[in-house]
Amino acid sequence: MALTPPLTPLQASYKYCREVARTRARNFYFSFVMLPPEQRDAMCAVYAFMRYCDDLSDEPGATQSAMDRWARALRDALNGHPDEHPVWLAFLDAVEKYKIPHQYFHSMIEGVASDLKPVHIATFEDLYQYCYRVASVVGLTTIHIFGFTSPEAIPLAEKCGIAFQLTNILRDVKEDADLGRTYIPEEDLVRFGITAADLKAGARSDAFGRLMDFEIARARSYYQESQPLLGLIEPKTRRSLWTLITIYSRLLERISEDKFDVLTRRISLPLPEKLWIMFQAAFK
Repeated sequence: MALTPPLTPLQASYKYCREVARTRARNFYFSFVMLPPEQRDAMCAVYAFMRYCDDLSDEPGATQSAMDRWARALRDALNGHPDEHPVWLAFLDAVEKYKIPHQYFHSMIEGVASDLKPVHIATFEDLYQYCYRVASVVGLTTIHIFGFTSPEAIPLAEKCGIAFQLTNILRDVKEDADLGRTYIPEEDLVRFGITAADLKAGARSDAFGRLMDFEIARARSYYQESQPLLGLIEPKTRRSLWTLITIYSRLLERISEDKFDVLTRRISLPLPEKLWIMFQAAFK
């Protein structure tokens, strides 16, 4: 009976990242499986890094010192001195293979670190900068793995990330408010006569509905503006991006269809709908 050879350190790292993605990625994983194996592994490696960033800001007892240690570990790893964390070998391999700019990862750490203290966003311009750091950099990283040649893909990927993060924010209004995070800009709350305390209390009103209508329209506009991105990435990866965009844009529409019931429950797409989207993607 032939023995299975042991995994190399790099193979073990990719295995770890695949498991993180499989168990934690939710919506993202449905798009990962549509990719060729090499690019799928790279997406899992980058996702595992980003997942750890998010966990450092969201877990109970999260501290700035832990985030600072992770930022130093990132700098050391990118300079050729990774520590023992199982993500690094696969992450570094993917970053090098797809020539992903390092500043995207530093920006993400800066973005998630801002969640360590109460969040109150004054203007949409401020919110855009936050969304860029935590989501647009994900889109920019992704198109390097997917492959693109036109520089026009870069601003479109940025806008796609903004659309995704605005969708997340609208889905998680109550959950974030309970954590002392109000991402809907203060200028919008004032415009519609809503307070952060109303969001935390779960107070639904006609004014809240008008606010959500306004924010959903803004998110839709970013989905629409980013549509040409699909035609600018490598054909073999388009099904993956189409799947991800369709899942997130359908989630946004589900929030609207469910009459903005985000203050009492977490709205999500049911598994059969996600599987149907994947089935449709297979014929793209």
